[in-house]
Amino acid sequence: MALVPLAKSGNYFHIYDFRVKPGKGDEFIKQFDEFDYSDANPMHKSPAQVKDGVLCRDVNDPDHFYLVGEWSDIKVHAQIRKYLAEEIKPSFVGLIEGGKFVPTYAQIVSSTPQHVLDKASGHK
Repeated sequence: MALVPLAKSGNYFHIYDFRVKPGKGDEFIKQFDEFDYSDANPMHKSPAQVKDGVLCRDVNDPDHFYLVGEWSDIKVHAQIRKYLAEEIKPSFVGLIEGGKFVPTYAQIVSSTPQHVLDKASGHK
């Protein structure tokens, strides 16, 4: 299998870094997955979403999470996130400490060129 870059230069990551209420990690994952993989999630309907997000759990703290995804347009992501927060109000947000679910945006400024990855994996 050829290696591929995690993300493309010029795109953006949304990075959420948050804690859930003590002992609510497993419940959060369940509620998050139920919403995230449902037809009610407008994020998955946007052409600005390049790669679907991944939810990560801190291996040293079961109530600490990260959510990372790749988008071509962070303004579109911010508009959809605002709609989610104000109109849809997914139940999983109630499990987050402080109820704040706002990302940091980061522009991807360097990504390994495909020919370098191909060479590293033995492909020509």
